Amino acid sequence: MNNKIISIVLLIAGLALLYWGYNMSQAATEQIKEAFTGSFSDKATLLMIGGGVLALVGLLKLGFGKKA
Repeated sequence: MNNKIISIVLLIAGLALLYWGYNMSQAATEQIKEAFTGSFSDKATLLMIGGGVLALVGLLKLGFGKKA
């Protein structure tokens, strides 16, 4: 039961970070920076990568990676 709670927390935290990073990348200042440099800020990129990793770990710990 304890592992399931930790997995759910990791999944929710990962999804929140993904959402935050995506919103940050869609800001007007980020769009202008991307137009000139071709990439988002380091903070937005790290939030999206970190969120993806946390969400994936949460899913795997919940058992979605297991074959039946």
